Amino acid sequence: MQFSQALVSKCVFYIINTYFRIEKDFFFFITKLIYMTNKNQIRQDYVNRINKVIDFVENNLDKDLPLELVSKNACFSPFHFHRIFSTITGETVKTFVTRKRIEKIASILLTGNIDSITNLAYENGFKDLSSFSRAFKKFYGMSATEFQKKGREKFSKICKTESKNCKEKITFEKYICSINNLKKWINMNAEIKVKEMPELKIAYIRHVGDFNKIGAVFERLFRWAGQKGLLNFPKTKTITVYHDDPKVTEISKVRQSAGITIEKEIATEGEVGTMTIPKGKFAVGRFEIGVEGFEKAWNSMCVWVAENEYKSRDGNYYELYYNDHTQHPEHKFILDICVPVE
Repeated sequence: MQFSQALVSKCVFYIINTYFRIEKDFFFFITKLIYMTNKNQIRQDYVNRINKVIDFVENNLDKDLPLELVSKNACFSPFHFHRIFSTITGETVKTFVTRKRIEKIASILLTGNIDSITNLAYENGFKDLSSFSRAFKKFYGMSATEFQKKGREKFSKICKTESKNCKEKITFEKYICSINNLKKWINMNAEIKVKEMPELKIAYIRHVGDFNKIGAVFERLFRWAGQKGLLNFPKTKTITVYHDDPKVTEISKVRQSAGITIEKEIATEGEVGTMTIPKGKFAVGRFEIGVEGFEKAWNSMCVWVAENEYKSRDGNYYELYYNDHTQHPEHKFILDICVPVE
Protein backbone atom coordinates (compact mmCIF):
# COMPACT_ATOMS: atom_id res chain seq x y z
CA MET A 1 0.00 0.00 0.00
CA GLN A 2 1.36 3.39 -0.96
CA PHE A 3 0.74 6.66 0.93
CA SER A 4 0.88 10.11 -0.55
CA GLN A 5 3.50 12.52 0.69
CA ALA A 6 0.74 14.86 1.93
CA LEU A 7 -0.91 12.10 4.03
CA VAL A 8 2.42 11.07 5.59
CA SER A 9 3.21 14.70 6.42
CA LYS A 10 -0.21 15.14 7.97
CA CYS A 11 0.20 12.03 10.14
CA VAL A 12 3.65 13.09 11.30
CA PHE A 13 2.35 16.55 12.17
CA TYR A 14 -0.55 15.02 14.12
CA ILE A 15 1.78 12.72 16.09
CA ILE A 16 4.21 15.54 16.90
CA ASN A 17 1.38 17.89 17.88
CA THR A 18 -0.21 15.24 20.13
CA TYR A 19 3.16 14.49 21.78
CA PHE A 20 3.80 18.13 22.61
CA ARG A 21 0.23 18.63 23.86
CA ILE A 22 0.58 15.61 26.19
CA GLU A 23 4.01 16.80 27.28
CA LYS A 24 2.59 20.27 27.97
CA ASP A 25 -0.33 18.87 29.97
CA PHE A 26 2.07 16.64 31.90
CA PHE A 27 4.32 19.61 32.63
CA PHE A 28 1.40 21.63 33.97
CA PHE A 29 0.25 18.64 36.04
CA ILE A 30 3.69 18.20 37.63
CA THR A 31 4.00 21.94 38.21
CA LYS A 32 0.60 22.05 39.92
CA LEU A 33 1.43 18.95 41.99
CA ILE A 34 4.70 20.52 43.19
CA TYR A 35 2.88 23.77 43.95
CA MET A 36 0.16 22.00 45.97
CA THR A 37 2.76 19.90 47.83
CA ASN A 38 4.81 22.97 48.72
CA LYS A 39 1.65 24.84 49.71
CA ASN A 40 0.60 22.00 52.01
CA GLN A 41 4.08 21.83 53.58
CA ILE A 42 4.03 25.59 54.18
CA ARG A 43 0.60 25.36 55.81
CA GLN A 44 1.76 22.50 58.08
CA ASP A 45 4.77 24.58 59.07
CA TYR A 46 2.45 27.48 59.92
CA VAL A 47 0.28 25.17 62.04
CA ASN A 48 3.36 23.97 63.92
CA ARG A 49 4.46 27.55 64.62
CA ILE A 50 0.98 28.54 65.78
CA ASN A 51 0.91 25.53 68.14
CA LYS A 52 4.15 26.73 69.71
CA VAL A 53 2.62 30.17 70.19
CA ILE A 54 -0.48 28.66 71.82
CA ASP A 55 1.72 26.71 74.24
CA PHE A 56 3.66 29.93 75.01
CA VAL A 57 0.45 31.84 75.70
CA GLU A 58 -0.91 29.14 78.00
CA ASN A 59 2.30 29.13 80.03
CA ASN A 60 2.30 32.91 80.41
CA LEU A 61 -1.32 33.90 81.01
CA ASP A 62 -0.27 35.82 84.12
CA LYS A 63 2.00 38.12 82.08
CA ASP A 64 1.41 40.95 79.65
CA LEU A 65 1.14 39.44 76.15
CA PRO A 66 1.37 42.15 73.47
CA LEU A 67 1.13 41.09 69.84
CA GLU A 68 4.81 41.91 69.23
CA LEU A 69 5.95 39.51 71.95
CA VAL A 70 3.62 36.68 70.93
CA SER A 71 4.51 36.97 67.23
CA LYS A 72 8.23 36.58 67.99
CA ASN A 73 7.56 33.03 69.17
CA ALA A 74 6.25 32.19 65.70
CA CYS A 75 9.04 34.02 63.85
CA PHE A 76 6.50 36.18 62.02
CA SER A 77 6.14 39.93 61.80
CA PRO A 78 3.16 41.14 63.89
CA PHE A 79 1.33 42.14 60.68
CA HIS A 80 1.54 38.68 59.07
CA PHE A 81 1.24 36.76 62.33
CA HIS A 82 -2.09 38.37 63.22
CA ARG A 83 -3.63 37.26 59.91
CA ILE A 84 -2.10 33.77 59.90
CA PHE A 85 -3.20 33.14 63.50
CA SER A 86 -6.76 34.25 62.73
CA THR A 87 -6.91 32.10 59.59
CA ILE A 88 -5.73 28.92 61.35
CA THR A 89 -7.52 29.28 64.70
CA GLY A 90 -10.61 31.26 63.72
CA GLU A 91 -9.86 33.79 66.49
CA THR A 92 -7.80 36.93 66.80
CA VAL A 93 -4.77 36.77 69.09
CA LYS A 94 -6.44 39.12 71.58
CA THR A 95 -9.65 37.06 71.67
CA PHE A 96 -7.71 33.82 72.15
CA VAL A 97 -5.61 35.20 75.03
CA THR A 98 -8.72 36.59 76.74
CA ARG A 99 -10.62 33.32 76.28
CA LYS A 100 -7.82 31.22 77.76
CA ARG A 101 -7.58 33.54 80.77
CA ILE A 102 -11.34 33.41 81.31
CA GLU A 103 -11.48 29.62 80.91
CA LYS A 104 -8.63 29.11 83.36
CA ILE A 105 -10.37 31.30 85.92
CA ALA A 106 -13.67 29.50 85.29
CA SER A 107 -12.03 26.12 85.91
CA ILE A 108 -10.59 27.38 89.20
CA LEU A 109 -13.98 28.77 90.24
CA LEU A 110 -15.55 25.34 89.67
CA THR A 111 -12.97 23.34 91.58
CA GLY A 112 -11.18 25.57 94.11
CA ASN A 113 -11.90 27.53 97.25
CA ILE A 114 -11.37 31.12 96.16
CA ASP A 115 -11.06 33.90 98.71
CA SER A 116 -10.97 36.73 96.19
CA ILE A 117 -12.15 36.71 92.58
CA THR A 118 -10.42 40.08 92.15
CA ASN A 119 -7.04 38.61 93.08
CA LEU A 120 -7.71 35.67 90.77
CA ALA A 121 -8.33 38.06 87.87
CA TYR A 122 -5.08 39.96 88.53
CA GLU A 123 -3.10 36.74 88.90
CA ASN A 124 -4.25 35.66 85.44
CA GLY A 125 -3.32 38.73 83.44
CA PHE A 126 -6.24 41.14 83.80
CA LYS A 127 -5.15 44.69 84.60
CA ASP A 128 -8.40 45.86 86.18
CA LEU A 129 -11.57 44.33 87.55
CA SER A 130 -13.94 46.08 85.13
CA SER A 131 -12.27 44.59 82.01
CA PHE A 132 -12.32 41.15 83.64
CA SER A 133 -15.99 41.47 84.59
CA ARG A 134 -17.01 42.52 81.06
CA ALA A 135 -14.98 39.71 79.47
CA PHE A 136 -16.31 37.04 81.83
CA LYS A 137 -19.92 38.05 81.31
CA LYS A 138 -19.41 38.12 77.54
CA PHE A 139 -18.17 34.51 77.56
CA TYR A 140 -20.59 32.97 80.07
CA GLY A 141 -23.54 35.34 80.18
CA MET A 142 -23.21 35.94 83.93
CA SER A 143 -20.83 37.40 86.46
CA ALA A 144 -17.97 35.38 87.90
CA THR A 145 -19.74 35.31 91.27
CA GLU A 146 -22.93 33.93 89.72
CA PHE A 147 -20.91 31.41 87.71
CA GLN A 148 -19.12 30.21 90.84
CA LYS A 149 -22.40 29.65 92.65
CA LYS A 150 -24.35 28.09 89.78
CA GLY A 151 -21.34 26.23 88.41
CA ARG A 152 -20.65 24.44 91.66
CA GLU A 153 -24.27 23.34 91.78
CA LYS A 154 -24.28 22.25 88.15
CA PHE A 155 -20.93 20.48 88.08
CA SER A 156 -21.00 19.18 91.64
CA LYS A 157 -20.29 15.48 92.15
CA ILE A 158 -23.62 15.45 94.01
CA CYS A 159 -26.41 13.88 91.92
CA LYS A 160 -29.44 15.90 90.84
CA THR A 161 -33.13 15.04 90.49
CA GLU A 162 -36.04 16.99 89.08
CA SER A 163 -38.58 18.54 91.43
CA LYS A 164 -42.28 18.93 90.64
CA ASN A 165 -41.77 22.37 89.11
CA CYS A 166 -39.09 20.94 86.75
CA LYS A 167 -36.21 22.63 88.55
CA GLU A 168 -33.21 20.63 89.69
CA LYS A 169 -32.62 20.02 93.37
CA ILE A 170 -29.79 18.35 95.21
CA THR A 171 -30.42 15.16 97.18
CA PHE A 172 -27.82 13.91 99.62
CA GLU A 173 -29.12 10.36 99.27
CA LYS A 174 -28.44 10.44 95.53
CA TYR A 175 -24.98 11.77 96.23
CA ILE A 176 -24.17 8.87 98.55
CA CYS A 177 -25.59 6.42 96.00
CA SER A 178 -23.57 7.95 93.16
CA ILE A 179 -20.31 7.94 95.11
CA ASN A 180 -20.81 4.35 96.20
CA ASN A 181 -21.59 3.27 92.66
CA LEU A 182 -18.49 5.02 91.34
CA LYS A 183 -16.33 3.43 94.02
CA LYS A 184 -17.68 0.00 93.09
CA TRP A 185 -17.00 0.76 89.42
CA ILE A 186 -13.44 1.86 90.22
CA ASN A 187 -12.83 -1.29 92.24
CA MET A 188 -13.96 -3.38 89.28
CA ASN A 189 -12.23 -1.42 86.53
CA ALA A 190 -9.28 0.51 87.94
CA GLU A 191 -6.48 0.91 90.40
CA ILE A 192 -5.81 4.50 91.42
CA LYS A 193 -2.82 5.79 93.34
CA VAL A 194 -0.90 9.04 93.73
CA LYS A 195 2.68 8.86 92.54
CA GLU A 196 5.53 10.77 90.93
CA MET A 197 5.38 10.49 87.15
CA PRO A 198 8.60 10.88 85.13
CA GLU A 199 9.29 13.57 82.55
CA LEU A 200 7.94 12.63 79.15
CA LYS A 201 9.25 13.91 75.82
CA ILE A 202 6.69 13.53 73.05
CA ALA A 203 6.26 14.18 69.36
CA TYR A 204 2.71 15.24 68.63
CA ILE A 205 0.13 16.55 66.18
CA ARG A 206 -2.46 18.92 67.60
CA HIS A 207 -6.18 18.15 67.17
CA VAL A 208 -8.99 20.63 67.75
CA GLY A 209 -12.60 19.52 68.14
CA ASP A 210 -14.51 16.31 68.80
CA PHE A 211 -12.71 13.68 70.86
CA ASN A 212 -13.82 10.85 68.59
CA LYS A 213 -11.99 12.31 65.57
CA ILE A 214 -8.50 12.15 67.05
CA GLY A 215 -7.94 8.65 65.60
CA ALA A 216 -7.22 10.11 62.16
CA VAL A 217 -4.61 12.40 63.73
CA PHE A 218 -2.86 9.42 65.33
CA GLU A 219 -2.78 7.71 61.91
CA ARG A 220 -0.98 10.72 60.39
CA LEU A 221 1.44 10.79 63.31
CA PHE A 222 2.21 7.05 62.98
CA ARG A 223 2.89 7.41 59.25
CA TRP A 224 5.35 10.23 59.92
CA ALA A 225 6.98 8.46 62.89
CA GLY A 226 7.29 5.18 60.98
CA GLN A 227 9.24 6.89 58.21
CA LYS A 228 11.57 8.36 60.85
CA GLY A 229 12.11 4.99 62.59
CA LEU A 230 10.59 6.31 65.83
CA LEU A 231 8.11 3.50 66.46
CA ASN A 232 9.57 0.88 68.76
CA PHE A 233 6.61 -0.79 70.45
CA PRO A 234 6.10 -1.65 73.27
CA LYS A 235 8.83 0.75 74.42
CA THR A 236 7.20 3.59 72.51
CA LYS A 237 3.97 4.69 74.20
CA THR A 238 1.10 6.59 72.66
CA ILE A 239 -0.38 9.49 74.59
CA THR A 240 -3.22 12.00 74.42
CA VAL A 241 -2.65 15.32 76.18
CA TYR A 242 -5.70 17.46 76.98
CA HIS A 243 -5.15 21.22 76.89
CA ASP A 244 -8.71 22.39 77.60
CA ASP A 245 -11.48 21.55 80.04
CA PRO A 246 -14.66 20.62 78.11
CA LYS A 247 -16.74 21.91 81.04
CA VAL A 248 -15.64 25.48 80.27
CA THR A 249 -14.48 25.29 76.62
CA GLU A 250 -16.73 24.65 73.62
CA ILE A 251 -16.08 21.20 72.14
CA SER A 252 -15.26 22.78 68.77
CA LYS A 253 -12.36 24.61 70.46
CA VAL A 254 -11.11 21.85 72.79
CA ARG A 255 -7.47 21.06 71.95
CA GLN A 256 -5.81 17.67 72.30
CA SER A 257 -2.33 16.51 71.31
CA ALA A 258 -2.01 13.04 69.77
CA GLY A 259 1.52 11.98 70.66
CA ILE A 260 4.15 9.30 70.97
CA THR A 261 6.95 9.19 73.52
CA ILE A 262 10.48 9.84 72.25
CA GLU A 263 13.81 9.30 73.97
CA LYS A 264 15.57 12.49 72.86
CA GLU A 265 15.00 15.73 71.03
CA ILE A 266 14.33 15.23 67.32
CA ALA A 267 13.94 17.43 64.27
CA THR A 268 10.32 17.86 63.22
CA GLU A 269 8.59 19.49 60.29
CA GLY A 270 5.16 20.49 59.14
CA GLU A 271 2.33 19.90 61.60
CA VAL A 272 4.46 17.69 63.88
CA GLY A 273 5.88 19.35 66.98
CA THR A 274 7.59 18.29 70.19
CA MET A 275 6.79 19.06 73.81
CA THR A 276 7.90 17.99 77.27
CA ILE A 277 5.57 17.00 80.10
CA PRO A 278 7.43 17.82 83.32
CA LYS A 279 7.75 15.20 86.01
CA GLY A 280 5.48 15.67 88.97
CA LYS A 281 2.85 14.38 91.35
CA PHE A 282 -0.17 12.80 89.68
CA ALA A 283 -3.24 10.79 90.60
CA VAL A 284 -2.83 7.87 88.21
CA GLY A 285 -5.64 5.47 87.40
CA ARG A 286 -4.94 2.25 85.48
CA PHE A 287 -7.99 1.29 83.39
CA GLU A 288 -8.95 -1.46 80.95
CA ILE A 289 -11.99 -0.05 79.17
CA GLY A 290 -13.80 0.20 75.87
CA VAL A 291 -14.48 3.46 74.04
CA GLU A 292 -17.74 3.90 75.93
CA GLY A 293 -15.91 3.81 79.28
CA PHE A 294 -13.69 6.88 78.86
CA GLU A 295 -16.16 9.48 80.13
CA LYS A 296 -16.98 7.41 83.22
CA ALA A 297 -13.27 6.78 83.85
CA TRP A 298 -12.49 10.52 83.81
CA ASN A 299 -15.49 11.30 86.01
CA SER A 300 -14.35 8.63 88.45
CA MET A 301 -10.85 10.09 88.56
CA CYS A 302 -12.19 13.56 89.37
CA VAL A 303 -14.43 12.20 92.13
CA TRP A 304 -11.60 10.05 93.54
CA VAL A 305 -9.29 13.07 93.73
CA ALA A 306 -11.95 15.13 95.57
CA GLU A 307 -13.00 12.28 97.87
CA ASN A 308 -9.41 11.65 98.90
CA GLU A 309 -8.88 15.37 99.62
CA TYR A 310 -6.28 16.04 96.96
CA LYS A 311 -6.25 19.31 95.03
CA SER A 312 -5.71 19.51 91.29
CA ARG A 313 -2.93 21.80 90.08
CA ASP A 314 -1.80 23.42 86.86
CA GLY A 315 -0.25 20.81 84.62
CA ASN A 316 -0.91 18.37 81.80
CA TYR A 317 -3.86 16.02 82.03
CA TYR A 318 -3.12 13.02 79.85
CA GLU A 319 -3.86 9.42 78.89
CA LEU A 320 -0.92 7.03 78.49
CA TYR A 321 -1.74 3.91 76.46
CA TYR A 322 -0.10 0.50 76.87
CA ASN A 323 -1.67 -1.54 74.08
CA ASP A 324 -3.17 -1.54 70.61
CA HIS A 325 -6.86 -1.83 71.41
CA THR A 326 -7.57 -3.41 68.03
CA GLN A 327 -5.50 -6.43 69.12
CA HIS A 328 -7.33 -6.78 72.44
CA PRO A 329 -9.87 -9.67 72.44
CA GLU A 330 -12.56 -7.24 73.63
CA HIS A 331 -11.12 -4.19 71.80
CA LYS A 332 -10.35 -2.51 75.11
CA PHE A 333 -7.75 0.13 75.89
CA ILE A 334 -5.22 -0.45 78.65
CA LEU A 335 -4.19 2.99 79.83
CA ASP A 336 -3.26 5.33 82.66
CA ILE A 337 -5.33 8.46 83.20
CA CYS A 338 -3.05 11.02 84.84
CA VAL A 339 -4.38 14.01 86.79
CA PRO A 340 -1.86 16.53 88.21
CA VAL A 341 -2.38 17.03 91.96
CA GLU A 342 -0.72 18.89 94.83
